[in-house]
Amino acid sequence: MKLRKVTAGWGEPLQPPPGYFGPEGSVPDEAQRRLILDWAVSQRIASGWRVESRSETQAVLVRGQPVNHVLHAILSLVTCFLWAIVWVVLMATNRVERVALTVDAQGHVIAVHAPAS
Repeated sequence: MKLRKVTAGWGEPLQPPPGYFGPEGSVPDEAQRRLILDWAVSQRIASGWRVESRSETQAVLVRGQPVNHVLHAILSLVTCFLWAIVWVVLMATNRVERVALTVDAQGHVIAVHAPAS
């Protein structure tokens, strides 16, 4: 598993706007950490991820869909296995990504990426 800070576009850390924190140098409380997690989840949802599970301290997000093997098997049989070419290409290129987002005690968003499946 990879442990890293969530990054947006060009490598800058994906962190909430300054208004989510208290006075300069203070540690965010639980309510502020939940707001930061909400903000990070909404940023990921805007870029095509969906929420698989959510608690007060962690969110698991998923991008991609698994291949429907039953449907492709039926289509392959109906088309005398011509559809099998499409099925093989989908199996080779389809990726389902999972990431768990948490907010540490300093208010930084931490992402743990699951192995690719």
